[in-house]
Amino acid sequence: MNARPGLSIIIPAYNEERRLPRTLECVRGYLRGERAGTEVIVVDDGSSDGTAELVERMRAEMPELRLVSNGQNRGKGYSVRHGMLEARGRVALFTDADLSAPIEEAGKLLEALEAADVAIGSRAVDRRLIEVHQSKARELAGILFNWMVRLFTGLRFQDTQCGFKAFAMPEARIIFEQQRIEDFGFDPEILFLAQRHGLRAVEVPVRWAHDSATKVHVVRDSARMFADLLRIRWNALAGRYPRREK
Repeated sequence: MNARPGLSIIIPAYNEERRLPRTLECVRGYLRGERAGTEVIVVDDGSSDGTAELVERMRAEMPELRLVSNGQNRGKGYSVRHGMLEARGRVALFTDADLSAPIEEAGKLLEALEAADVAIGSRAVDRRLIEVHQSKARELAGILFNWMVRLFTGLRFQDTQCGFKAFAMPEARIIFEQQRIEDFGFDPEILFLAQRHGLRAVEVPVRWAHDSATKVHVVRDSARMFADLLRIRWNALAGRYPRREK
């Protein structure tokens, strides 16, 4: 593909051989009906199963599909960063490999980008759109984490953790150039960077369904994500997020 695509869809994947066939079929169906001229980038995060081989096989049926490899397991944040920096589209969107937010909801984010630089899918703006809820423990952990995000970063979004976000490029590229957090705590960092660089971010309610096969461990990863909030504050104070020159 020589022409610059209008949209890049980034899918971070770690040992997703089982879920990816359905996901890529859904994405292909969506692109066929709605979004021709789109590239789809699967970022293999050092999978030990057949994720990479599966993507390579499916490229015969999906010429818009690209495989990018991290070489080793680095984390979801690193995978998103890698895919975003590889993206050639005027808009880049990342989504979870389980499509907890259906790919058809992408239209809401793309429409929001007509008046913003960043559009983030949200489960909290309209909880009536949640089709399958998380456990009470996970929902409570999410509420507590959101409170801590507000305290440590000043962000006022109701849901920073939904894995469905779109960015106007190249304006938002600086976010991923400066992103440092490589694991699940990267979402508040990229939104903090968007705010720091004066990019307008909007929260968009989307349909969402919890997948019980999620790789996020509610106790272990919550502790790591709290530590990442401290890192965001430290990185800002240490000058590791320099503002772009005007």
